[in-house]
Amino acid sequence: MMTEQEVKQLLIDTKAILEGHFLLTSGLHSPMYVEKFNVLQHPKYTERLCQELAERFKDQNVELVIGPMTGGILLAHEVGKALGTRAIFTEREKGVMTLRRGFRIEPGTRVLIVEDIVTTGGSVREVVDVVKASQGEIVGVGLLVNRSGGKADFGIPNEKVQALLNLTVPTYKPEECPLCKDNVPMTERGSKHIK
Repeated sequence: MMTEQEVKQLLIDTKAILEGHFLLTSGLHSPMYVEKFNVLQHPKYTERLCQELAERFKDQNVELVIGPMTGGILLAHEVGKALGTRAIFTEREKGVMTLRRGFRIEPGTRVLIVEDIVTTGGSVREVVDVVKASQGEIVGVGLLVNRSGGKADFGIPNEKVQALLNLTVPTYKPEECPLCKDNVPMTERGSKHIK
């Protein structure tokens, strides 16, 4: 079993956890940013992390692993491979999370939901709704990083949620940001800002 510290060190070593002064897509400022694809671009690390997630749910008789597009596709595939199950993903259609591409969840199917980075839990909640609408049975939610500080609500019991790494990442309104007050230069991150 990997410890939280080992997971965190792997994310630091691959520059998936970055420190500085970041403008988040929410408009808030933070001294830390998690760029998941810096670790997910390495198949051997993705496989190792997903094997760790699979290990946490190996006794739950998982029949299907599902994750939201985009990072959730990689995680669902690797966790499904480790558990010997099918792996599918949800995607948005006209702003609504849904199953496409002929994917189906049969009623009563034991489903594990996986996601990479969680801040508010919104995407996971949407996947929970898709699984429930198909009458699947949610056995758990496996997360690479829960950066909500324990505040994310997935609409399922907390004991069914496992995160490889739990982070409490401070965020500040721009007018209250201590990094701005100290004139620390801003670094914009995220897929919208990568050139």
